[in-house]
Amino acid sequence: MHSALFESVASQICSLELVCRVLTVRSSPNRLFLMKLLFWSQPLVVQVFMLLGVTLLLLAPVSRQLARTHKSIISLQPPWTTVFEGETVTLTCKGFPFYSQQKTKWYLGKEITRETLANTLKVRESGDYRCQAQGSSLSSPVHLVFSSASLILQAPFSVFEGDYVVLRCRAKEEVTPNTIYKDDNVLAFLKKSSDVHIPRASLKDNGEYRCTGHKRGCCSVSSNRVEIQVQELFSRPVLRASSSQPISGSPVTLTCETQLSLERSDAQLQFRFFRYGQTLGSGWSRSPNLEIATMWSEDSGFYRCKAATVNHSIISDSLGSWIQVQIPVSRPVLTFGSVEDLNFEGAKATLHCEAQRGSLPILYQFYHEDVVLGSRSAHSAGGVVINFSVTAKHSGNYYCTADNGRGPQRSKAVKLFITVPVSRPVLTLSSPEALTFEGATVTLHCEVQKGSPRILYQFYHEDVPLGSSSTPSVGGVSFSFSLTAGHSGNYYCTADNGFGPQRSEAVSLFVTVPVSRPILTLRVPRAQAVVGDLLELRCEALRGSPPILYQFYHDDVTLGSNSAPSGGEASFNVSLTAEHSGNYSCEANNGLIAQHSDTVSLSVIVPVSRPILTIRAPRAQAVVGDLLELHCEALRGSSPILYLFYHEDVTLGKISALSGGGASFNLSLTTEHSGIYSCEADNGLEAQRSETVTLKVAVLVSRPVLTFRVPKPQAVVGDLLELHCEVLRGSPPILYWFYYEDVTLGNSSAPSGGGASFNLSLTAEHSGNYSCEADNGLGARRSEAVTLYITGLTGNRSGSVATGVTGGLLSMAGLAAGALLLYCWLSRKADRKPASDPSRSPSDSDSQQPTYRNVPAWAELQPVYSNVNPRREDVVYSEVRSIQKKKKKKHAAASDPGQLRNKGSPVIYSEVKVASIPAARSPLCVSSAPHG
Repeated sequence: MHSALFESVASQICSLELVCRVLTVRSSPNRLFLMKLLFWSQPLVVQVFMLLGVTLLLLAPVSRQLARTHKSIISLQPPWTTVFEGETVTLTCKGFPFYSQQKTKWYLGKEITRETLANTLKVRESGDYRCQAQGSSLSSPVHLVFSSASLILQAPFSVFEGDYVVLRCRAKEEVTPNTIYKDDNVLAFLKKSSDVHIPRASLKDNGEYRCTGHKRGCCSVSSNRVEIQVQELFSRPVLRASSSQPISGSPVTLTCETQLSLERSDAQLQFRFFRYGQTLGSGWSRSPNLEIATMWSEDSGFYRCKAATVNHSIISDSLGSWIQVQIPVSRPVLTFGSVEDLNFEGAKATLHCEAQRGSLPILYQFYHEDVVLGSRSAHSAGGVVINFSVTAKHSGNYYCTADNGRGPQRSKAVKLFITVPVSRPVLTLSSPEALTFEGATVTLHCEVQKGSPRILYQFYHEDVPLGSSSTPSVGGVSFSFSLTAGHSGNYYCTADNGFGPQRSEAVSLFVTVPVSRPILTLRVPRAQAVVGDLLELRCEALRGSPPILYQFYHDDVTLGSNSAPSGGEASFNVSLTAEHSGNYSCEANNGLIAQHSDTVSLSVIVPVSRPILTIRAPRAQAVVGDLLELHCEALRGSSPILYLFYHEDVTLGKISALSGGGASFNLSLTTEHSGIYSCEADNGLEAQRSETVTLKVAVLVSRPVLTFRVPKPQAVVGDLLELHCEVLRGSPPILYWFYYEDVTLGNSSAPSGGGASFNLSLTAEHSGNYSCEADNGLGARRSEAVTLYITGLTGNRSGSVATGVTGGLLSMAGLAAGALLLYCWLSRKADRKPASDPSRSPSDSDSQQPTYRNVPAWAELQPVYSNVNPRREDVVYSEVRSIQKKKKKKHAAASDPGQLRNKGSPVIYSEVKVASIPAARSPLCVSSAPHG
């Protein structure tokens, strides 16, 4: 059954003729014999090879069994796996055996899509299709692609050696195919036809194929890639013989076995047989069998066969198989040969075994009383010999066998007798209880190392015979009795086989009391053993002859020993550490037998060390809302450990740790959680407190609120404006930034929290949007923008007071203009240095005194401020429009200057005459000129 695999392996090493002959033997008994022969006669490398062959034989049934399983086969019409969208492909499922009316299951992916009575199915959907025909297993998947591409390459689903293969490059109307590639190398240019033909497929046609084309008015396009793997049409043939070791004159049938692919099961094959390269029979034949009527010894040799298709396009050779024609061995003859007398120990004996006829090689085996002495292989006529030195044990019957694979033949038996005087016997004492106390049973054993049987043994106590016994074989005899007090003394034995007695040495026996099982007691200074305590181990055997040696153990590891010369107990002290927990025992031994006590368990508690408190927060600075983890861990201490967590000496909670690693307690932080934290570890001995850890919980700043503070209800040019920015919550220090139209004005810090202010001396240009920003390092927050309108009039009066005020203002404006001109002239003269100090902030600049025209009669008005420059000249007017105060329209009048202007409200202009200012000059140093 396994010979094909065995023969295939054997032919690979046919340079070893003997190995080739052995491993190609078909019959199991013959093969077993020849494998034995190899193990005894060949080098180690051959033995290793034979073990490999046996392994392969064991695996062979599995592979042959798998070969009997038949899968369903899917075929396609048209035969392409890639088609255009909208086309139809017909799937046909073939089973083994084939049923004309069979149920077929169809799968798309892993799901059953349909079950049909026929074996065909039309599909238009891309995917992996499989089928299962009645009586067959599930087929291999077929991947269909219904492509929307403009160019596709079509190839058959499966290709076998010798197939005529067509590759078709199909294109839509706008594409013209031009080239087919194999492994990205040009295979053919497409001119008149879009097909490429491979007349006879072979393994060299394996590869990846694609085609390209040109899209009208556009560019080059490439098709899908198709992988082609050419499959074997049939497996490599194996030559099998009806007998690989036929007996001379018997017939043999040679069979050339191969297996066609299921998809090509209808292919026709031819066969041819060879011996040493010479054709046997009539040559090529449709029959895989060749009958050889008679095999003679000269027909031994290597045989092989060939299998081919009918047109011989595919030819495959089998491996060679050795056929050995056998001649059975005759009955061998065993003879003794020696130059010395074989009756005495130490002589050299030679055994010779020979069969007069039989095919070589022949395996000879030698036996003494049915025990194998050795094996030898003969590769030539004349038999084999073995040599050995004669001892007393070699007396008995001898025979040999000869085997060349046709069954062993046994010689007649030859008897050999060796006489050997006894050696000096050895007396030993033994007892089932291993005790020599009164009442125990003691066995005396007397034995000689050599001496021909029959041997007479006698036992003596203080020269008084106790008894005797004889034995027909070597091995000694024993004598047993129960001990009494009078059995102490000297014992010996004698042995005699007719050449004179031999006496053993004397053995003394003392009847003593063995120790009883000891009792172990543990003593510690307190109820629970603690690290650092002094442990006393006391061991005592209540019975036993002294002296007694006591051994002390911890988990089967020796701690030490102590002796009690007069009997009684012994003790051993240990200073306890954490490692001393475990099982303790002791052993008592007085030289007869060792007795072990029961184990006593001890658990040593380790006091907890000072714990370490670790605060774990999700960021470097703990913030309100964060989840804080308090982790407390004692690096030493017996479990379980109870951990308590404190905040300002107030207990937060407690957690028990059943094993090492510490414990954790989580807090969702609020502002009240700032403070001092600590933890405590306690395992029942002494509580230990950790060092304190201080935690500061920061609060993110809220959105700040910006307010204006001016000395009057309405801000006017020249007023000192205070910008005040404040957050309702947030951890200090807080840095406030002030912005005008998103331009930074400055900053101010509030180290202890609260708000901060920034002062600004108002000019007409300071109208606009103001905002502020607060930042305490955890994130900045911006206030809402606040709009400020500024006008040039500082107040309203009536009558002559207004005229006086106006005149005073004009006088002050004239003085200020003269002072300004003098200052600018002096600054230009002094190395033309700038008249302004860059370090001064806008809030530090002096306010210009405006002059007023068209002052109406004084009335109680609501001012609205805006800047006026109607002709885009170097004159800026601070325009003040006023309206009589009305309770219901006060806010509307203040917020809509345009509305006031349209209604002809009284207007007061503050005229500021401004000249062009060089980039490097202070805005104070400008020329004043009348402006109409």
